[in-house]
Amino acid sequence: MRKDYNLEKRRYVIGGFILVIVVIYLIRLFSLQVADDKYKTFAENNAFLRKVQFPSRGLMYDRNGELVVYNQPAYDVMMIPKDIKGLDTLDFCHTLGITREQFDSRMADIKKASGYSVYTPQRFMSHLTARDYGRLQEKLYRYPGFFTQKRILRQYNYLAAANVLGNIREVNQKDLDKDEDGYYRPGDYIGDLGVERSYEKYLRGDKGVEILMRDAYGRIQGRYEDGAYDEAPHSGRNLTLSLDIKLQEFAESLMVNKIGAVVAIEPKTGEILCMVSSPTYDPTLLVGRERGKNYLELASPDNIDHPLFDRALMGAYPPGSTFKPGQALILLQEGIIDLNTPYPCYRGYINGGLRVGCHAHGSPIPVKPALQTSCNAFFCWGFKNMIDRRSKYGSSANAFEVWKNHLVQLGYGYRLGVDLPNESRGFLPNAKYYDKFYGEGRWSANTIVSVSIGQGEVLATPLQMANICATIANRGHFITPHAVKAIQDTVMPAEYLAEHRPDIDRRWFEAVAEGMRMAVTGGTCRLANLPDIEVAGKTGTAQNPHGKDHSAFIGFAPYDDPQIAVAVYVENGGFGATFGVPIGSLVIERYLTGQIRPERQYIEQNMLNASTKQFRVIRKQKT
Repeated sequence: MRKDYNLEKRRYVIGGFILVIVVIYLIRLFSLQVADDKYKTFAENNAFLRKVQFPSRGLMYDRNGELVVYNQPAYDVMMIPKDIKGLDTLDFCHTLGITREQFDSRMADIKKASGYSVYTPQRFMSHLTARDYGRLQEKLYRYPGFFTQKRILRQYNYLAAANVLGNIREVNQKDLDKDEDGYYRPGDYIGDLGVERSYEKYLRGDKGVEILMRDAYGRIQGRYEDGAYDEAPHSGRNLTLSLDIKLQEFAESLMVNKIGAVVAIEPKTGEILCMVSSPTYDPTLLVGRERGKNYLELASPDNIDHPLFDRALMGAYPPGSTFKPGQALILLQEGIIDLNTPYPCYRGYINGGLRVGCHAHGSPIPVKPALQTSCNAFFCWGFKNMIDRRSKYGSSANAFEVWKNHLVQLGYGYRLGVDLPNESRGFLPNAKYYDKFYGEGRWSANTIVSVSIGQGEVLATPLQMANICATIANRGHFITPHAVKAIQDTVMPAEYLAEHRPDIDRRWFEAVAEGMRMAVTGGTCRLANLPDIEVAGKTGTAQNPHGKDHSAFIGFAPYDDPQIAVAVYVENGGFGATFGVPIGSLVIERYLTGQIRPERQYIEQNMLNASTKQFRVIRKQKT
């Protein structure tokens, strides 16, 4: 009998076909039951409702134990779209106090949102008032698919320090993309600006979950296994701020109707005692359902006050004569001058057809009286004798780099590393900057002499100015400024405990401090001469090409045991003695004594009532 080869081939084809089908089914079964948990999730969502339990955010206290920021409960209306059945929309809208159009708009927005699923909870409305929450709870059984979820709102005991404290906001896609540990979900809140942002991981705590059982109709039947598998949330850590909130309030009141900043530091620790940016804003504006609208108004280009711009950290200003103590330190350290080296002043620096003006005082004078009288000519001559000393440095460019590197060590030109976001580095040019502008080897000290008195290209933040003052107060070291003093159950990061020592001898810091003390007892800072408190200071009048000059001051006290170093910068305030000195001295006096002496209260009233806003020049932004 002949073998049928066609039948044999057909048998192999059919067998192979069956085998392929079996393999496909096995792969699909593996995918459904093991690899893909989608259907498991659907089944669990039908049987259980997992409610996220949000932790209480960490509280904030000031350095004296005053509660500054705390929490208040708020409620969000949540929904699971697939569970919404037979909803009486008009009754629901009436209960929440919204229109049908608002309801439809919100539902459309939810469906467009990234990560939308009919099986997972979606936030319909946030921040219910206590009244709305109570009304909704009474009728919630009528609205299948909707439930409430407890959250927190930040509340403030003091309407101050908004720029330091920051606020919280809803996470955006950028936040979610950066979230390496998967903590956040759409609709969650995150710290925004200030301490809230910098210490977010300490403040936020750990979420919990409550597992509730559903019946076949989706109705909640109680907690699964009596809560055996629930996870309790863990509250965030409390923070002790370095701020003295009463001092912060006082300094902010002195800066009302003025543009600028006040920064005070405890020299021994680097702790920020107050940090004022003016104009400021009420921190409660960025809380609750109106946050978005209020934020847009504060951030609007049409808001000429720009209250969200933190001038203490981000404002880059010409430091003016507050820069001179740093210049004195460099000239002394480099051996360009000694304590007795005199330079002439003929109502200014006059050399090679160049003239930099100065006010009347004795001449010639050495470095301490030069600080006392804020002599421009002295520091111009000293700068020239350093930058043009080719016998020592080889070229002006090399000398300038030495000069610049000393300033970097003193805290200029780079971010100090404060524990707050958005710090500016200011600006400190290098030799290459001038080579590019003037040509290599085609510039000298006279070309750029204005930088020697804190003008020209040099820019510094008020925080940097306060830090150099703290460095002089400490006679040669500083600790990175920081706004948080302690974290609950946690050691402070090492960078806020370490000392930074510029490469300048202590004896020169002592000499410069003496010159600053002379400025208070018989120089440009006489208004800061307080009874029973030895204050050292330096004024600054920074030239402003766009209007009236800026008023600046740095000072510390007590002289032999410094407890506070302060920097004040008032835009369009005129001479340093007009606004900088009185505001700075009042802040020092209030911090050290807790009050303003009766004989000095007229100064306080003058500062409280004075305004400089009328002198500002508003420049249109380029479009």
